[in-house]
Amino acid sequence: MDEQFRIPGTNFRFGLDPIINLIPVLGDISGFAVSATLVATMAKHGASGKILALMILNIVLDSTIGAIPLIGQIFDFTFKANTRNIKLLKAHYIEGKYKGSGKGLIATILIVLFFLILLLLFLLFKLTEWLFSYL
Repeated sequence: MDEQFRIPGTNFRFGLDPIINLIPVLGDISGFAVSATLVATMAKHGASGKILALMILNIVLDSTIGAIPLIGQIFDFTFKANTRNIKLLKAHYIEGKYKGSGKGLIATILIVLFFLILLLLFLLFKLTEWLFSYL
């Protein structure tokens, strides 16, 4: 999904993911589904919790930033979550890295997300307050 095509005269490669993501909503959902299928397959074949947490973090980052208009399209051409996940899997299976539980990483991600949600709610409240001040 990330490296099928190469721009002639360069080493820059891209795949179907950024092209599909040009279709609003449907592209993001289909890219997420393909990536999630890879993670589910690896979980089924016994990948460690830590590697799965790192892979999910890549997918969530790709899906979240990729959903932002224009910025997301540029990000999709450069981030390449599936390529990163394949590299993580090779390091896990071939080199024996990333063994063990991913509970600490998952807890950290959840705490950061919690505070981001609080920040977004606060900003939404302030925006609403500001808009109503003009009525």
